[in-house]
Amino acid sequence: MSDALRFEWVRLRTLRSTYWLIASALVLNATAAFLVAFVTRDDPLDNDIVGTAITSGGANPPVPLAAVFIAVIGILATGHEYRYGTIQPTLTAIPRRSTVLVAKIIVVAAVATAFAVVSMIANVAVGTVFWGEFPDLTSHPLDEALPGYLILVLLWGVLGTVLGQLFRGVASPLILILAVPLVVEQLIFRLSFVPALDWLQPAVKFLPFLAGQQLVNLSGEAGGTTVAGSGFELFDRWAAGGVFATFVAIILIAARTLFERRDA
Repeated sequence: MSDALRFEWVRLRTLRSTYWLIASALVLNATAAFLVAFVTRDDPLDNDIVGTAITSGGANPPVPLAAVFIAVIGILATGHEYRYGTIQPTLTAIPRRSTVLVAKIIVVAAVATAFAVVSMIANVAVGTVFWGEFPDLTSHPLDEALPGYLILVLLWGVLGTVLGQLFRGVASPLILILAVPLVVEQLIFRLSFVPALDWLQPAVKFLPFLAGQQLVNLSGEAGGTTVAGSGFELFDRWAAGGVFATFVAIILIAARTLFERRDA
C-alpha cells in the first residue's frame, strides 16, 4: 500500500491540472466570502452570515461550487489513466487492483480535506477584514456546519474518484456530477410542488446531492429542515449526510467490483 500511495501522490502532484483546480477552487471560495462579507459589513454579525461566507453559500446553492473542482481532481485521478492508456503500466507495477483504487481514494481524500481546511481559514480571514472582529466558530450551528462542509468536500472528492473509475474516462463523470444535481434533482424537486405530482415529495429527501447540501445547513434547527412553501421536510444534517455518503459508497462498491472483473 505504501508504494501505491507514494505512486499516486507523485502522479497527482506532478499534474499541472491539480494546481489549477485547487487554486481556482480557493479563489472561487475566497471571492464568495469577499462578496458576502462586503455586502454585510454594516449588518450585525450573526452565524448565518459567517457560515455563508465560510462555506460559500451554505446549503443554498444546488452544488458546493468549489467542491466540484475537487471532484474533478478525483475524476482525473482515475479517468486520466484510461484516457492516456497508463492504467496498464500502473497495474503491471501494482497488480493488486483494490490497492490501486484505495490509494487513489486516500490521496484525493487527503487533498480534499487539506483544501477544505485551508479554504475555510482563508474565508475567515477575508471576512474578518470587513467584520472587524473574529467570529465565534464554536457557536451553533457553525460547530456542526463547518465540520459538515469538510465532510461534504471530502465526499465529493471520493465521488469524483470512483465515478472516474466506474466510467473509465473523464467526460461521462464530468457530465454526471453537473447534470444530476443541477438538472435532474432540481427538476424532481420543482415538480414535487405541482399538486398532481406531490407524490414525488417523499422521494426528495433521498436525492443524494440535495441531501449532501444539508451538511452545511445553517438553519440551526436540531430536527429536519422544512422546505419553504411545502409541507414536507428534508432529513436533518447528519441523516442527510448519511444519504449522500451511502450514495458515494454504492458508487464505490460498483466501481471496485467492475475494476476487479474488467480486463483493465
